[in-house]
Amino acid sequence: MSDEISRLWKVSRTIHELVKDRNILGQGFQVSEEEITMDLEAFKRTYAAPGTGSVDRSQLNFFTTSQTNPTDQIFVFFTDEKSAGIKTMRKFLMILDEKSIQRGIVIFPGVMTPSARKVIVAMSQQYKLEEFSESDLLVNITRHILVPKHEVLSSEEKKALLERYRLKETQLPRIQVADPVARYYGLRRGQVVKITRPSETAGRYASYRICF
Repeated sequence: MSDEISRLWKVSRTIHELVKDRNILGQGFQVSEEEITMDLEAFKRTYAAPGTGSVDRSQLNFFTTSQTNPTDQIFVFFTDEKSAGIKTMRKFLMILDEKSIQRGIVIFPGVMTPSARKVIVAMSQQYKLEEFSESDLLVNITRHILVPKHEVLSSEEKKALLERYRLKETQLPRIQVADPVARYYGLRRGQVVKITRPSETAGRYASYRICF
């Protein structure tokens, strides 16, 4: 059971970092630094049930607001169902509806059924829904030394980039929407990300990729 607590501690830390990093122009969602810097012992004291060593995943649920737009909120929903299915999605959507929130991330310990993923697609006009397994979030891949800095461009920055280099969208290198880094930043098709890498000659250089 202690392994499960350690696992959820890592997952909770990564999802708070992810939400904070959902930024355009450097502004992400408001997240408590305490949730990110909390050590394992503090996590146990806060979330583990006394005497059982288990964590009620619903306690890990949270919602927060964009630092620049008070109407833009996101809700993070932990489910304890090993196989996240229609029942999970129904509960998730009910909470979003009650809170009048259009963005949501569902996190599950095992797998998600194909029918549940169809709900995400079917509701895409009304809600921006994302899904991660707990194993996806055990490590924050963007903190890895081999992963360069990624910055999501605003619509205005994207337009300026294309005009500056006289490019069409189809001429930009691509990053798949299913790419782990693209998923971390919540990239949507058509969005452009700036990738800054170190260079032995130039100090650093930037490249751009469009999500498809």
